[in-house]
Amino acid sequence: MATTPSQSVPPPARSFRQLSSEQRKAFYAAWLGYLLDGFDFVLITLVLTEIAADFQLTLTSAATLVSAAFVSRWLGGLVLGAIGDRYGRKPAMILAIVAFAIGSVLCGFAWGYWSMFVFRAIVGIGMAGEYGSSATYVMESWPSAMRNRAAGFLLSAYPIGSVLAALAYQLIVPAAGWRWLFYIGVIPIALALYLRRALPEAAEWKAEVGDRADVTTSTVLFSPGRRVLNTLVAVLLAAALVLIFSQHTGGYGPLLVVVVAAGFVAFAVQLAGRLWPVMLAIMVTVFCAFLYSWPIQSLLPTYLKTVLHYDPAQVSTALLWAGLGYAAGSCVAGAVADRLGTRRTYVIGLFVSLAFVFPVFALPAGNVVLLWVLLFVMQATSQGISGLLPKYIGDHFPTRLRAAGLGFSYNVGALGGAVAPLAGASIAQSMGGLGAALTVLAVSLTVVVALIIGFDLPARIGRAMTTDDNSEDRTTHA
Repeated sequence: MATTPSQSVPPPARSFRQLSSEQRKAFYAAWLGYLLDGFDFVLITLVLTEIAADFQLTLTSAATLVSAAFVSRWLGGLVLGAIGDRYGRKPAMILAIVAFAIGSVLCGFAWGYWSMFVFRAIVGIGMAGEYGSSATYVMESWPSAMRNRAAGFLLSAYPIGSVLAALAYQLIVPAAGWRWLFYIGVIPIALALYLRRALPEAAEWKAEVGDRADVTTSTVLFSPGRRVLNTLVAVLLAAALVLIFSQHTGGYGPLLVVVVAAGFVAFAVQLAGRLWPVMLAIMVTVFCAFLYSWPIQSLLPTYLKTVLHYDPAQVSTALLWAGLGYAAGSCVAGAVADRLGTRRTYVIGLFVSLAFVFPVFALPAGNVVLLWVLLFVMQATSQGISGLLPKYIGDHFPTRLRAAGLGFSYNVGALGGAVAPLAGASIAQSMGGLGAALTVLAVSLTVVVALIIGFDLPARIGRAMTTDDNSEDRTTHA
């Protein structure tokens, strides 16, 4: 029977103005959560020198507090991702924002190294859940032709949150001390929770999963025959990672690294079945991406204060321009990638960024305006291009396992962010300068990531390990 004009299905939206009101609300609610995420997460990098002085820590010891949030992220990505796959993206988004809000406020009450380490680990759990659940929520709510833009626009909120944190640092820390930076981080949480409670569930998850509880990651991970063993493995992993990144291994560091790697492989095998090498390849890609970006993210404020001797106002302004570059780069990357493709855009952005790394860290003190320009462009091309990561990773997983697959693989790889400040501080000692160390890490790992994504290694592994008959099913059933 012919379809009448009144019955015709409208074409899918291809621009932001064509999105429905529900799709726009979904984006705004997730975007605000990412903004708070960026605000809360980078606070520790801004006040690292103040905390080190208060707690009487060396720079290397204080840098492990940056790593603390990364130590717990794999767990947040796994558990909150499983909740998102089983009960919907919206409940996982709400739990994530509550977790990192609580953790951030508790940081303001920290009384020493270990209390701050634990509270930052709580922040990490929330951040991991936020990344996986919000990214999948927005992408599954938007048309497929706009999903690079969905990812890029969404991740632009993170650097905006970082910019607001830098402005807050300039206004608050000189007058009231570093603890108040963490206290005020809870203020916008009520608004974010209100917006998220009123949201509809992601359309794609409702259509493909909904009430089918037998096909999600929670079934795989928490089935009666696995839940006890998986809990024990998770506890063992958490303990090993705390010892490694707090530098309290007692000489058993290599053994603990092997334990951690084995635990991650065990979870990957459960989630991805015989295609677990694909998941591991994604983890390696993300790990290297954090190693090129996070030394700069975490140690740039310290570099500006200790090497260039800038005051808090100058540091704040420099971070403002770096954050704006990150945000602009994420939006541009999303728009370009919907035309040129995700991988091609990603690789082009990475190679362009290499032209700006050397000038940033070769620039002597006093050239503040030029530093702002260089930081803006460098972060737009290097860090901004990472706005495509949720789309790139999410394409490797079906809807029923996407939140946990994205959350777990990304946040295990994010352990590169835990290694990054330690590597930066360590290399700086051997090379005689923090700027040289940041340059070496940024350039070398940028090339590695560009090659992995350019040659599409995870997908090549997947194609080599599957057949046409089961190529769409990249995971295991319980």
